[in-house]
Amino acid sequence: CLAFSAINSVLGFKAVKVLRNTITFQSRYTMSQFSDTAEKNLLVMDPFGARQFNNPDYTGTQVNYPLKEFEAKVNEYYRLGYPLVDGYAPFCKHLFIPNFAGVKCGYIAKTSEINSLIESCYEARKENELAVLIEYVSRDKIPPPDATFLDIILYSREQIILENEAMNSPAPETDAPWGIISVKGQTVDYELPMQPITMMRNALGKEYGGSGAPLDFDKYKDSVAFWSKHVAIK
Repeated sequence: CLAFSAINSVLGFKAVKVLRNTITFQSRYTMSQFSDTAEKNLLVMDPFGARQFNNPDYTGTQVNYPLKEFEAKVNEYYRLGYPLVDGYAPFCKHLFIPNFAGVKCGYIAKTSEINSLIESCYEARKENELAVLIEYVSRDKIPPPDATFLDIILYSREQIILENEAMNSPAPETDAPWGIISVKGQTVDYELPMQPITMMRNALGKEYGGSGAPLDFDKYKDSVAFWSKHVAIK
């Protein structure tokens, strides 16, 4: 307990709606921009994850923190012994760490008040990706609660290469084994169910912007149970 306290004291804790400005923001990033940290860090920022950083037009969870410093901090926690946790497929891992970056929670429990604020739209996270129907509450209508933990979602370099090839995107310019593809703010230090529509897009295949992971019926039911009671904040 004393060792854990010492560590903490040192580190401290989106009609079809493809947002052109988000896509443009994403296209400005290449893995070469992170090459100076890629040689030192095992967990490196992927361009898909970089969309979230310092981008007021990004409609998902925003991270207002210097990108390279964020990557360095994540690797610092990893080196201190915070483990990689298995994700929904062999190529996916999670790193659950304290919320050192002031990230807000990306979801909220549904109530009668919240239900009256829910909107829906068709969304694609990047160009050429299949747009899917989502529901959300605008952060302009309800202030996102503070997150306690960060879920750092990682894909293996091999998986990123396969997905990039399917979407005609360049391969990562790094040999680092893991790419940070998403940052989620949440109040628990374990994986929350992926949204049902995301699971279905993944099952459709890489050419549609998914991962190609088959649909797990039990996990899909868990997802429906969770997202019937919660809604994303965008």
